[in-house]
Amino acid sequence: MNKLTSAMDHPFVKAPNRTFFLLSVPVLFSMVAEPVTGLVDTAFIARLGAEPLAALGVGTMLLSGIFWAFSFLGVGSQTEVGQALGRKEQGRAAEIGYLALVIGLILGFLLIIFLWFSGELIVSYMGANGTVHQLASEYVKIRLFGAPAILLTTAAFGIMRGLQDMRTPLWIAVFINIINIVLDAALIFGLGPFPALGIAGAALATVFSQWMGAIIVVIIVYKQLGLPERLHAADIRRLFQIGGDMFIRTGLLLFYLLMATRTATKISAEAGAAHQAIRQFWTFTALFLDAYSVAAQSLIAFFIGQNNLPVARKVAVVICKWSFVTGCLLTVIMIAGQSLFVKLLVPPEAVGVFTTAWLIASFSQPINAIAFATDGIHWGTGDFGYLRNGMIAATTTGLLGIFFLEHYEIQSLERLWIVTVFWIIVRTIAGVIRVWPGIGSSPLKPHDGV
Repeated sequence: MNKLTSAMDHPFVKAPNRTFFLLSVPVLFSMVAEPVTGLVDTAFIARLGAEPLAALGVGTMLLSGIFWAFSFLGVGSQTEVGQALGRKEQGRAAEIGYLALVIGLILGFLLIIFLWFSGELIVSYMGANGTVHQLASEYVKIRLFGAPAILLTTAAFGIMRGLQDMRTPLWIAVFINIINIVLDAALIFGLGPFPALGIAGAALATVFSQWMGAIIVVIIVYKQLGLPERLHAADIRRLFQIGGDMFIRTGLLLFYLLMATRTATKISAEAGAAHQAIRQFWTFTALFLDAYSVAAQSLIAFFIGQNNLPVARKVAVVICKWSFVTGCLLTVIMIAGQSLFVKLLVPPEAVGVFTTAWLIASFSQPINAIAFATDGIHWGTGDFGYLRNGMIAATTTGLLGIFFLEHYEIQSLERLWIVTVFWIIVRTIAGVIRVWPGIGSSPLKPHDGV
């Protein structure tokens, strides 16, 4: 933390694009590691048929939604540690970092208790029944034992990225997901001494690899920060204030995705399977774009900590520019690779409902990219309340669209994805106008000639 003595010492000032990419690339690969494993899970389970794949979609969407709702542990610690880095306050970074780890561990064990008693009911609410309900419930009950490990790792990755150490989370993520993929092959289909466990095998592989990763990240945080002298009650309030805003924001985001999965599952098992394939790849591209957001968050937090508004605004310009270009590239890749993705991800009986919805999701990528870029900007400034309000507006729009489809009984997978595009557009507009022109009490609003 002592290498950067002032804002002008930061390499971003002299080489903004190069510095941005040097921070983004490791984050990109660490972000991509998890959805790659999800794609492997999807490809493996797809060989078992439409019902197991639909169950995997319900289970992963439910768990991802719950775990992402606690992403404030990573986002909040990254912003607070990043601003402490700008102020050269290593003790402060240790205090907020360890507090996030402790809170993550406690919340993880509380989630085990909650999901053990409520998991089957939530699976039912998502529209799963019969075999799909049975398989999804089994998957969720096994996966929930990885909850403390996931939240510990989330908090630790936020600490490391706040310190602008993007490479360590990459190597840990790669290690976790290699173990997961190897165990997937052994436990899903049965290799050597392992029995064929199907979807339960995928869940067991994930839990084991997550706990291995959690042990490693805690050791590394200790080596980077040492131990804090004490933990402050004010920091608990600050984290939970961030957590409250992020819980609502992320909870609404994931509630919309849960409702979209529920609607697709209710249409038919084939629509549920096709939606799972599209959603899994859409999650893959979203995390790809989020790599830019994470890098921008650390940079903006640092310059906000140094009280250097002009350079923080320059970071905002750089991330939006490269995010839009990347979104356009993703559109081209999705359209050109459609036939390949069908072969890899979609059961034969679900292909008929897949194609049009896939194209709609493809064309949403440039707009989606800007939405993620502005998320990173506002995370870096600590503008969590505004992000909450923007997501309220977007999710209200999306849920009204889903209600309209269900009320008039005109559900189809392509119409569901059209509604999702409108949900993305509202998010994007809300994010952009906070920076340009800078509505309300924007932390990045130009003032006094800046």
